[in-house]
Amino acid sequence: MVFSSTLFLFYFLPLFLILYYLSPAKFKNHILLLASIVFYSWGGPIFIFVILATTALDYILVKQIEKSDSQKRKKTFLYISLSVNLGILFAFKYLYFFTDNIDQLLGTAGIAPIGMNKLILPIGLSFFTFESLTYVIDVYRGHYKSLNSFRNYLTYILMFPKLIAGPIIPYNKIGWQIESERKTTAEMRLSGFLRFIFGLSKKVLIANVLGETVEELYKLEPGNIDTVAAWAMSIGYTMQLYFDFSGYSDMAIGICKMIGISIPENFNFPYISKSITEFWRRWHISLGNWMRNYLYIPLGGSKGSVSRTYLNLWLVFIISGFWHGAGWNFILWGAFNGLFLMIERLFLNKYLKGNLSFIYTFFIVNIGWVLFRNEDMSVSLMIYQKMFSFNFIDVHSIDVRFVFVLICALFFSFSGMFKSFYQSTQNDELFFVESKWRLNCLFAFSVVLFVLSSSYLLGQDFNPFIYFRF
Repeated sequence: MVFSSTLFLFYFLPLFLILYYLSPAKFKNHILLLASIVFYSWGGPIFIFVILATTALDYILVKQIEKSDSQKRKKTFLYISLSVNLGILFAFKYLYFFTDNIDQLLGTAGIAPIGMNKLILPIGLSFFTFESLTYVIDVYRGHYKSLNSFRNYLTYILMFPKLIAGPIIPYNKIGWQIESERKTTAEMRLSGFLRFIFGLSKKVLIANVLGETVEELYKLEPGNIDTVAAWAMSIGYTMQLYFDFSGYSDMAIGICKMIGISIPENFNFPYISKSITEFWRRWHISLGNWMRNYLYIPLGGSKGSVSRTYLNLWLVFIISGFWHGAGWNFILWGAFNGLFLMIERLFLNKYLKGNLSFIYTFFIVNIGWVLFRNEDMSVSLMIYQKMFSFNFIDVHSIDVRFVFVLICALFFSFSGMFKSFYQSTQNDELFFVESKWRLNCLFAFSVVLFVLSSSYLLGQDFNPFIYFRF
């Protein structure tokens, strides 16, 4: 089940909210946990037992970490937890990748292949694995005490708004809200509703529309793809990916706000960045924070030599690329971004001070997303060749609707440059300090967006979930 489905919009979410609001405060977490279990079990009932088992094991191991007086015993329990969590992630997400590459090497040597079948990936596996690791590691580090309630910990891991597409939230950022008796005001519910609808519209009315045409263009024979089509494919996917993922984050933030829980922002107008370094502070913020706190700093961060710092930075981005998917294209994409981060640190940052530096950033990011999308490297190379061949032929697959939505997407992506627009989208309180007329207009506009989004979902079959593989 995904947020942008009629099942979720018309049945699951309304029923959940009705039960949640009608239940006494002491039962709200029970409703949230039950809804989260049903939500996850809907598409993969077998995998819910994997999550429940690993979560129970982590809860027990963390208790042992906290009780242990010996540092050696603490490390033993920590390593058991890390091995189980990362082992499950490896088995489902990466084992086939490695065996497939080994099979190719064996084939060149004339040796019989292993011949392993690809396992079905549990949805959201990377997200809840990383959250489990943050809890275990932070308790081990002494950052906070372990939980006394397994139900609260299970609610944190399984909480459905963030379960399948993040944000990745450390327990200390949200745990106190789960443990407390939450109260929601009418303003919180309304601002959450507005945020959810805006996120749904980004996903359905922009990302899906762009993605549909991009898919059609990728089905063309290479001889029918000219420079215009190649750039439409690359920029279209660049916008599709942003509005798809940020739309899901907005919906997650909106749902949480409707139930009285505040979770951090995950995107901050990344395409207005003036460097690749800045871009990665604005894109998928929760993953960037996780990589910095649990990988980059433990590797030594920037405390060692200059060469060691660059090596740490590059390793982190290669691993970050591999986190996104088990494919060489993701590894290359991570290395590509890491390379530009190093170049900027070496000398380029001093030249990226002007107001037009975002053009450089957008160009590099757009080139990188071509790698990200295509597991077949030959397809990416073909797109690059077409983008810079300056060959123009008549391609009819780029329709007026795509052009209009792409222009809207570009406008909204770069609108963060305007201070007033940035403030109005980042501060929910502005919904209520302004006039009632403005609030009524926002509400009416959100209803229109909901009707349009629902109509699209009812009338179209194209509704991909890009981040399923993550």
